[in-house]
Amino acid sequence: MSGKLNTLISLLLTVFLFSATSLPAQKFVHPGIDQTTADLEYMKKQVLAGEQPWKGAFERLKTSTNLQFEVKPFAHVVRGPYGKPNIGGDDLSKGSNMAYDCALMWYITNDKAYAQKAIEIINAWTPVLWDFDYNDAKLLAGWTGHMLCNAAEILKYTNSGWQQKDIDRFNEMLMTVYYPLMRFYYPTANGNWDGAIIHSILAIAIFTDNREMFNNGIDHFLHAPVNGSIFKYIYPSGQCQESMRDQAHVQLGLGEFTGAAKVAYTQGVDLFSIADNRIALGYEYTTQFLLGKTPHCYGKISDRAKNLRDDYEYVYRHYTAMGIDMPYTKQAADSVRTKASRSVLTAFRAPSAKQVQKQEAPKPSPIAYPAGAMEKAITKLPVNAVVVKPGESIQEALDKAAPQNGWVLASAGLHKLPTTLKIPSGVTLSGEGLSTVLFLDPSSGVRDAIVNATDDLHDVTLCDLVVEGANDPEPGSDPNSRRSYRSGGNRGGIIFLGQHEGQMQNITLKNVTVRNCTYNGVFISGAKNLNIQCCDFNENGASVVPGPRLQHNLLLTHCSNISINDSRMDTSPHGCGIAFTNCTDASVTNCELARNAWFGLLVTESKNIGISGNLLEANDRSGIMIQYLYNGSENITVAKNLIHFNSICGVESYAAKNIKVSENKYAGNGADQKLNEKISPEKTIIMN
Repeated sequence: MSGKLNTLISLLLTVFLFSATSLPAQKFVHPGIDQTTADLEYMKKQVLAGEQPWKGAFERLKTSTNLQFEVKPFAHVVRGPYGKPNIGGDDLSKGSNMAYDCALMWYITNDKAYAQKAIEIINAWTPVLWDFDYNDAKLLAGWTGHMLCNAAEILKYTNSGWQQKDIDRFNEMLMTVYYPLMRFYYPTANGNWDGAIIHSILAIAIFTDNREMFNNGIDHFLHAPVNGSIFKYIYPSGQCQESMRDQAHVQLGLGEFTGAAKVAYTQGVDLFSIADNRIALGYEYTTQFLLGKTPHCYGKISDRAKNLRDDYEYVYRHYTAMGIDMPYTKQAADSVRTKASRSVLTAFRAPSAKQVQKQEAPKPSPIAYPAGAMEKAITKLPVNAVVVKPGESIQEALDKAAPQNGWVLASAGLHKLPTTLKIPSGVTLSGEGLSTVLFLDPSSGVRDAIVNATDDLHDVTLCDLVVEGANDPEPGSDPNSRRSYRSGGNRGGIIFLGQHEGQMQNITLKNVTVRNCTYNGVFISGAKNLNIQCCDFNENGASVVPGPRLQHNLLLTHCSNISINDSRMDTSPHGCGIAFTNCTDASVTNCELARNAWFGLLVTESKNIGISGNLLEANDRSGIMIQYLYNGSENITVAKNLIHFNSICGVESYAAKNIKVSENKYAGNGADQKLNEKISPEKTIIMN
């Protein structure tokens, strides 16, 4: 398929995706949160006809729906970390669930007793609840808001007997208690928080007929910073932001983002198909692990809390209806269906006459996957390599090997560096893959883990090892709490600095992982013939001195003859994936540059730069920025890249000479989802 056709298809998909948000005056469908009237009627019809799985789900729901449920409203609902303390939180959660269950029972049975119970629960909480407090305040509001709104939506648009004055009072409570708490989201928490918040904000927007609020929720779903968007939560490999934490939270996060997408889909906005069905990819990645198969994970995938939650039925049914095979998610849904009730009843859309073409199961993006140090070393070890075990001196071994152009192997384990490791010329330093971790002792008093021993460093290879920049090499039970943007330490990774252009030569980094450095992950200046192959530089470049947006995953200045390929440069908390300054003759191919807080790739005052075949995704500014400062850059080629869902623009350029941008595939860039290219001849200096 040609690049032009790909681009056209992408644009058409984008137009379809956001057609429901492009008309601010367009009215919402009511009822229209989890289900439309057609969906509700189809559900009711199947239950009354005794069809499975509706019949079994209905019977279980009826058994668990207690019309004697005691409602206990609180003015101040308090929920601390992991539910301690918990004042009114469980009562609100149980009440919200029961209200939704009763509303569904009312719709199916026409038994007014269920409607009255749902109304009783909502009317009891509405005048009493004043606020939420403590650690999990936003999270609890996110969990309960959409359930209350679903119940209320059914009650409002049926002859339930809910009085207008009570509807108005519920509206007021949503807008004065729930929405003010959630409206600024909380993306620095683990991503399940914003998934839940978006879920409830979309539901509130529909119930209150607030299109601007709805659009804001959709934009946050697509473009939020840190952990807040679907792309910050589900990576192109399918790995989730919390995969290293535990599987209960992963399932929670997937369920909340899917819940938000379900609400949006009810209103005609398709968040399921974006980025080659990214939600489906996240589910397949997670369920295969829960069912016994271990996929590749950047970091150690957690074995904690692997019990299957009731979060699979709707996503399985949705994608199956679209013709997309989800074998692992199907197994998970099949295994919990006999115990589920509401999730099964609300999982089906009214049948469509539209013909569906069968599609393959979602697959990880092939771009730079996997990258970095692998389970086992990739580079073949020579027989005369000097082996250094943890606790022995790597520096001593390198210094002895240098005169013979020798090879040093740092064997598996944690190598705690007492001070900065100085790399001499003519050596190869390798590891045994992910199990070889070089860690600079925080008590050393120095910043950088690895530097050049002399200004004229040459003929050096680093391969098959990890440079850990965190203050503690153990990630703990919640890796999000130890990410580099939360660290106060100034920690650098591999820093090779020459004193003039071309002074350092022939440097290769291959299958190297550098992560969690608050300073640059890798900073090389003054090198000629630089090869970076299949590396993973991730979570580097925080807000330490000299300040944010100056440190990156990979910073290259005054370098030439550069090849960067098949590498992953992701999630810099304040910087870019790759930043070139005063560089010449560089190619960046088949790399993943995603989730960086500034640009995916920044080019400044550089020449002859080729950027092709890369994935630039979900960066908080533009995917690619060709920046002007004094002379500008020239001879820049940007071709055949996938550039989507970056917050400002796809490709942004100022005063570049001879820039060629062609055959890129775009989707969802910018606040209006259409700002793909901004190529300006103006000498504009970016000031924010």
